[in-house]
Amino acid sequence: MKITSDRPIGDVIREMIETYRLEGKLNEVKVLHSWEKVVGQMIARHTKDLYIKNSRLFVRIDSPALKNELSYSRTLIADKLNEEAGGQVIDEVILL
Repeated sequence: MKITSDRPIGDVIREMIETYRLEGKLNEVKVLHSWEKVVGQMIARHTKDLYIKNSRLFVRIDSPALKNELSYSRTLIADKLNEEAGGQVIDEVILL
């Protein structure tokens, strides 16, 4: 027997995301994908590694001078990344 439903696919996907508690991970992916948009192409080119662990964004920068400059803007970067993700995803940016 075939079960049919007249529910929109968007509603089904949202229900699945809630059921499997995937919203947090999806927001983390949004943060990682918005990195270049927030910091710009030049900084993104010098970014060698980018990952999130325990609400902290770890960023490996290959230029010591750029790393030093970014250290002054860590809070601003975190705020803009959270804004792009649509919620509080990261609490802190850690430069490596």
